Amino acid sequence: MRIPQIRMESQAGKIGLATYQPIQKIEQPQADITIEQPTADLGITHRPSRLTIDQTLAWDNLDLKNVFKRVEESANKGFQAAMEFIRRESQEGDELMNIAKVKNPIAKQASRAISKETPYDTGSVPSSESVQIDYVPASVDINVRANKPQIQVQAHKPIHEYTPGSTDVYMLQYPSLKIDVTG
Repeated sequence: MRIPQIRMESQAGKIGLATYQPIQKIEQPQADITIEQPTADLGITHRPSRLTIDQTLAWDNLDLKNVFKRVEESANKGFQAAMEFIRRESQEGDELMNIAKVKNPIAKQASRAISKETPYDTGSVPSSESVQIDYVPASVDINVRANKPQIQVQAHKPIHEYTPGSTDVYMLQYPSLKIDVTG
């Protein structure tokens, strides 16, 4: 007796995958930059030196005075001489008025008049201190003010393009089962 046999044939299913990679494109445009550097502000102030030499006292020591000083001195001498004359005349008048008290006032007055000496000034060499020198050195003031640069930046957004990837799933081989009975 023959026993029937079952014969089975199977085929496994196969899945196929089709993968598409994503595409990403990023572009960064350069920024627009403007830089301007203003020049610095420069200020220079110069004060020149000053030399002052005053030799008036040296000329006075040599008796080479200017006319204004000579007139002033002559006026002072004339005033002093007038005051001295008035004092002397007043004194001599008082002596003559009191002739009884003063012994021989006329002879004394005569001897004073004869013995009067006149001084003679030969002039002198001016001393080193008679010339006055004043010196103020020069000065230079430099003022610098730096101006900051003027920077303007215009940034641009990045350009971004993206295509997402995908995967397609399909059946490469469908599963099958074949059953046969033999015998």
